[in-house]
Amino acid sequence: MLFLLNDVMLNLGGVAKPPPMDLRQFGALSFAAIERLGAEMFAEDPLVHRNDPERAGRLALLIATKQPEVNAALYAAPAKGCSPEVVQIRYAALSLEALAGLYAEHRSGGLTPFTADRQVWRRMAA
Repeated sequence: MLFLLNDVMLNLGGVAKPPPMDLRQFGALSFAAIERLGAEMFAEDPLVHRNDPERAGRLALLIATKQPEVNAALYAAPAKGCSPEVVQIRYAALSLEALAGLYAEHRSGGLTPFTADRQVWRRMAA
């Protein structure tokens, strides 16, 4: 399963899943708790999706498990060490065609913050 986290494509099929006991604990987490966990991760390191893709993949897996229609998330922290409350969060449900195109760009090295923003997040000025 493909998931876009900020400007990085993650293949969640390769993410190590937690052991069964942990799955029950994670099942009890609300989506708001998972969102808060992500905000804390990105407040600590705004580039966690690049610096620790395995950790970022676990977050993406939690999001996709709780909200199966979501296959893209944007966590924008203004600075390293900021408060989790100031991390901006957006989610998207991308078509298979859009995900495949982004994954092809990722594999060729062409997926940049600019291209991800232009195609999905549309945060930068035109």
